[in-house]
Amino acid sequence: METANLNIRTDKEVKAQAEKIFESLGLNMSTAVNIFLRQAIRENGIPFDVKLNIPNETTAAAIREGRSIAYDKSSKGYSNMTDLRAALEE
Repeated sequence: METANLNIRTDKEVKAQAEKIFESLGLNMSTAVNIFLRQAIRENGIPFDVKLNIPNETTAAAIREGRSIAYDKSSKGYSNMTDLRAALEE
């Protein structure tokens, strides 16, 4: 098998963290990158989802509301479903 060199640039801290993980798995950086490349070939693309993790406005509003309720000491809480259902029916 003929090999080729691959030079990449990455943040020092990213490299250090990745090397620590790979080492615990018994891998070096070269082997880990080769695993990624081979998996990309098998998948015919990036071997994991690449997407923006940005919620839509409805979800963002629900998250804000949930956080507001969670941190509001005066917010009523329920310890069972019966009490929660009764409150929802009011």
